[in-house]
Amino acid sequence: MTHFSFQEASKRSLKFLFPFLLICIIHYTPYAQAYEDLKPLKGHQTQVYYSSGSEAKANRMAKQLDRVINFYKENIHFTPSVTLLVLSPQDWNNYAGSMVYGMPHYTNDKTLIVAAENNDFWKSFIPPLDQMPKELAQVITETYTDKTGNLTMEPFFDLLAIHELGHAYHIQDSLVMQRNWMGELFVNIFLHSYIAENEPDLLPALTVFPKMVVSSTDKSTLKYTTLSDLDMYYAEIAQKYPRNYGWYQCRWHKAAANIYDEGKLSAFKKLWLTLKTQETKLDDVSFAALLAQQVHSSVANVLLKWDDADQQ
Repeated sequence: MTHFSFQEASKRSLKFLFPFLLICIIHYTPYAQAYEDLKPLKGHQTQVYYSSGSEAKANRMAKQLDRVINFYKENIHFTPSVTLLVLSPQDWNNYAGSMVYGMPHYTNDKTLIVAAENNDFWKSFIPPLDQMPKELAQVITETYTDKTGNLTMEPFFDLLAIHELGHAYHIQDSLVMQRNWMGELFVNIFLHSYIAENEPDLLPALTVFPKMVVSSTDKSTLKYTTLSDLDMYYAEIAQKYPRNYGWYQCRWHKAAANIYDEGKLSAFKKLWLTLKTQETKLDDVSFAALLAQQVHSSVANVLLKWDDADQQ
């Protein structure tokens, strides 16, 4: 893979990244559903149902989630109950409501929903390579070109299913996240740690997109930038300011990569135990101290150094 400085890339050339930036939130559905119109796929750690014609992708994603679940069962000794739905555009609205087709999400009825096929949402992130610096165009091409020679963001969005699976872990085992931002950072560490430990060939697909987004964003154009902003206006930012929320998510992806690089899997395991045992909500000073002492300094620094230029 070609290496280059993301900071040197033209920021104007990356404005295409924000037509509708990813919203990784827990989606609450008002009712439980049966799946008579979907096909079951047996033999996996999750209950799996898929739309007609989607068996190959359902099997691929179910197998990956099997590996994730087995990995974390060995390391944190907990397994959530999850149903995986791999849906066509025709079936999507029956289960995902108003959520845009292509956005992986975890619902309050323990269901993880993903798209079965390429879609306009993913395509909206495909960059105009002829308008970009040559080095940046090359790294995107190397990372996100499919077997047919076309660019696709499917590799990145498929990995977000693991991010959403992480929400099932902390919700079902009743971890106290302390902050809204920690709930999102936690699942990005969950995702990055698994990929780095088990499927490192997928690290470029996971990391190139967030680096591009963060390096190309002018913070002065964002309404919210601090962690306290995010905590106070979490739902509003996620629902009304997708570009702004996407910037936060990509910052957390970058932070998760740094945390793994510095603390390895041990950092996630310590974070899991700390959030599971610390039930009383702490102020920022106490929370940062707890993270530094019980987890790793790199995790504490997300809170302590969020606004520092070298953390962005």
